[in-house]
Amino acid sequence: MEVALRENDASHWVYRGEGAENIVLAYNGSSPLFVGKVLRIRKASRKVAASGTEQWGNGPERLIWKDDPDIVSSPLKEIAQQMFVQSVMAPRLGSQHIDAGLEFLESVEKNVLCQRPAWRIQAAKFNTDCDYALLLSDHSVFPHSIVNGEPCISVEIKPKCGFLPFSRYIAEGNAMKKSVTRYTMHQILKLQQQEIAQVSEYDPLDLFSGSKKEIHKAVKALFTTPQNNFRVFLNGSLIYGGLGGGTDSTSLVVGEEFEDVLKYVIQADIGMRTESFLQLVTEAVSKSGVLDRLLEVQKLDIFDIEGAIHAYYDIVSKPCRVCRDVGEDIASHRFSSLHSIPSDESLKIVRDYLIAATAKDCSLIISFAPRKDGDSASPYDNIYLASTDQSFDYKAYFIDLDMKLLKKMEYYYELDQKIVSCYIQTMNTEHQPEKIASSGCL
Repeated sequence: MEVALRENDASHWVYRGEGAENIVLAYNGSSPLFVGKVLRIRKASRKVAASGTEQWGNGPERLIWKDDPDIVSSPLKEIAQQMFVQSVMAPRLGSQHIDAGLEFLESVEKNVLCQRPAWRIQAAKFNTDCDYALLLSDHSVFPHSIVNGEPCISVEIKPKCGFLPFSRYIAEGNAMKKSVTRYTMHQILKLQQQEIAQVSEYDPLDLFSGSKKEIHKAVKALFTTPQNNFRVFLNGSLIYGGLGGGTDSTSLVVGEEFEDVLKYVIQADIGMRTESFLQLVTEAVSKSGVLDRLLEVQKLDIFDIEGAIHAYYDIVSKPCRVCRDVGEDIASHRFSSLHSIPSDESLKIVRDYLIAATAKDCSLIISFAPRKDGDSASPYDNIYLASTDQSFDYKAYFIDLDMKLLKKMEYYYELDQKIVSCYIQTMNTEHQPEKIASSGCL
C-alpha cells in the first residue's frame, strides 16, 4: 500500500527516537489510517551527500543472500531491508513477534529538529530526497487502548548478546571474551570515550538465563542505568530512558515522578509501583519465551568475528589482513583451514554471522494494558501480577531488525579488537597496584 503525505500532514508526526540510520516518528493525529502507527525514515550522513533512494549491494553483497531471491532482486536498500526481515528474521524469531512494514513517502524534519539530540543532528539529517519510508505498527500501544482512551505502558529493551563466544579462532590474547560478556567489555570503552557517565551493572546473561530471579536482576539493572538499552512509554509517549538512541541522558520522569505516572496502570501504593512494574516486565520476559528464540539466532555466530573475518576476505577476493598482521607462521597454523573451505561454506559462515549480528543488536518491545474483570475475549496473551492482583494483556515484538551489510565486516572486526584491548588494558591498570603490593615493592 502506498500513501502520499502532504506538507499539512507533518504536524501530526512527532519525534519518537532514532538510531544510526533511521529516525522514527509517532502519529498523534486522528486519521484511522495512521492511529497506532510509526513512521521510519532513513537518514543521510552530513559527511556524504544524500543521493535519493539508495541502491544497495555490490556483487559479493548480493552473493551472501543468493538463496533469498526476494532480497537479491530488490532494487533499493530500503526494500532489501524489509525483505530481509520478512524472509530471514521472521521465520527464525516467529512472525507473530515481527512487523515487516509497508513503504511510503515523506519527511517532517523541521518539526522534530528541536527534539533530536544535538550529536545526532551533527552526524546526520533527514534524507529528504528518499522516495520511500516505512509505515509500521506502533507496538508501544494497543489499538483498542487508543480508541477507548485506556492506559497502556510498554518497555523497550535492547537485550544485546546473550551468550559467551566459544570459537576456537579467538586469539589467545583475547581469551577474556570467553568469560566476560561483550556488553560488559564495551561499557569500559564507552566510558573511556565519554559516551556514558557510568558503567551499567546489567549482564545480558542474566536476562537470557531463564531464571526469574536472574531476569529480575537484569531488568532492575537496566532500569537503574538505562543508557540506550531501556525505555518506558506511557500511551505511546516516552516517559523514561535514553533519548533517540542517546547514550546516557534520561528523560522526563525519575524517582517519585515515575512512581506517580505509574498510578494510571499499576494499582499499588506509592513507593511500591516501580517495583511492581519491574516485576511485571520480568514475568512477561519469562512467560513469553521470546528471548529463547532470539538466543538461537544469536548463536548462529559459531565462528566469532575472529573466524568469520577470514571467510569474508575469501568472499571479496582480497588478501587477508588478519593473516598478514599475525604473521605467516601463525596464520598457516591457525587459519589455513578457513581459507581452504569451499566458497559456499565461506558464504554460510559470513551470512550466519550477519544474521546473528542483527539478532544481537535488535530491540524488544513488550506492551501491557490492564485487562478488565470478566474480559475473556481479548486476542492478546494474558499475564497476572500477583503483587497488585491485576491481569494484563501483553504483546512482545522485535524491532530494529536491520540487515547488516557485508561491507561492515572489517569494521566489526576492528571494533571487536578495540573493545577487548581497552578492557584488558583497563583491568591490568586497575590490578597493577595489587601486583606491586603483593611483590613487596610498596
